[in-house]
Amino acid sequence: MTPIRQGNATGRPADSPASGAVANSAAQLLDLYAPGQLFSWPELQSMAADGVLTRLYQHGYTVPGAPASPQLRARAAAFAVPAAIRQRVVAGRMTAAWIYGCASEPDLLALLVDAKRRISSLRSTRGCTLHEVRLGPFDVVSLGGLMVSSPSRTALDIALHVEPDRAVPALRQLLESPDLDVRIRLLTLAVEATPRLPHKKAALEKLALAAPAVARGPVDVEHSVDPPDSAQDVAQILGITHLEGKLGDGHAVG
Repeated sequence: MTPIRQGNATGRPADSPASGAVANSAAQLLDLYAPGQLFSWPELQSMAADGVLTRLYQHGYTVPGAPASPQLRARAAAFAVPAAIRQRVVAGRMTAAWIYGCASEPDLLALLVDAKRRISSLRSTRGCTLHEVRLGPFDVVSLGGLMVSSPSRTALDIALHVEPDRAVPALRQLLESPDLDVRIRLLTLAVEATPRLPHKKAALEKLALAAPAVARGPVDVEHSVDPPDSAQDVAQILGITHLEGKLGDGHAVG
């Protein structure tokens, strides 16, 4: 794979990139490195061992001290997704939470596949878990060349599908990040309004634990939706059309 952006790099890589000024100078020209034309993976690992670079995710490396934005994390995660399927999957759940800076680095990428697509052809993908779901038009955003579930969809999926000890801290950070605009009341309404939603009670409990203190009082998860309100109405408010039907089951791939 080649680096995502080569900037103004024109020199050849040093014979020993883990040492010397040439490697350090080259590292300043890029904000993200991956094995490719400039450096091999062993060379990147060597530079990381010497402190010239730092690993961001798997094969993605950056300059020490460089701010890790959601775009940069998404680009690093994209290196771990085979190019042939990169436009067919969506980074979701705890992987998306990590991309947004609200969770620790995932051991495996959690990838969502729209139920309208054929998932059978993706089952040989290694190093990730695949989850067949319904995705609406507002469920997905594009970051750094990778499709990622929106912050609200990410929070909802985590509440529904991730165990509490990992879900609650991630949900709390998603809710407390003003740039992400994840709203506890809309999430609660979306879960409560949808009939026959699997894991509804557990999801509401996780949301209640993660809710900012100021929001805990007014939110009544027992009677949060008036009878005339439908699941479709709430889903449209939240922009998550998949709530109109049952979520698909996850398919884990080793």
